[in-house]
Amino acid sequence: LNAAARYFPLVGLLVGALGALASWGALQWWPPGVALLLGMAVTLLATGAFHEDGLADCVDAFGGGYRREDVLRIMHDSRIGAFGAIALVVALLLKWQLLVAIAARSGMAELLLVLVAAHAASRAMAVSYLATLDYVRAEGKAKPVAQRLSGIGLGFTLLCGALPLLLVSPLFAAVVIVALVALRFLLGRYFVRRIGGYTGDCLGMAQQLAELLIYLVAAAWTWS
Repeated sequence: LNAAARYFPLVGLLVGALGALASWGALQWWPPGVALLLGMAVTLLATGAFHEDGLADCVDAFGGGYRREDVLRIMHDSRIGAFGAIALVVALLLKWQLLVAIAARSGMAELLLVLVAAHAASRAMAVSYLATLDYVRAEGKAKPVAQRLSGIGLGFTLLCGALPLLLVSPLFAAVVIVALVALRFLLGRYFVRRIGGYTGDCLGMAQQLAELLIYLVAAAWTWS
């Protein structure tokens, strides 16, 4: 488990491919909006909404706690609050509408490539925090994989996240990588300021925000 984190972008490739395949299959029977929503549902079932749970926990904790101890206590609570519920609804609706917009603007072929690439690259961005931030809990679900990532492991992670973006378009990959670096910097500073590092939920939140950012770039992209 200590060496598992470097393979998370590969897991993202599989999850993205599963979502793309489900969306393509559903498209043979239903309109794009329905097909893409079914594809999203398949990815949620495949992952157990693991990252979405992290997003909800973090928004609840950062929104409802002031002191570090309060933030970590709320984040550890399995119940969902108003902040987390609102964040989940907004994130899922935004993701769905962005995918529909990409399909309408660029076609299903480009959309399916972006879908696969986003799942891999967003996980690479989230896992990269293992190279620079400290895990702040003595125990936790992410403790076994919360080891410093460096050298070959970090390079492998970043390569697995970047290559699918290059397959979409080299220029698109460059723009997305710059955007992800900016998001990583800002989010990392926020994590350190609020709790001194990261938790497993923070990585889930980072993955979700990175995935949404990639879709935002793709939805605004002018494809040649």
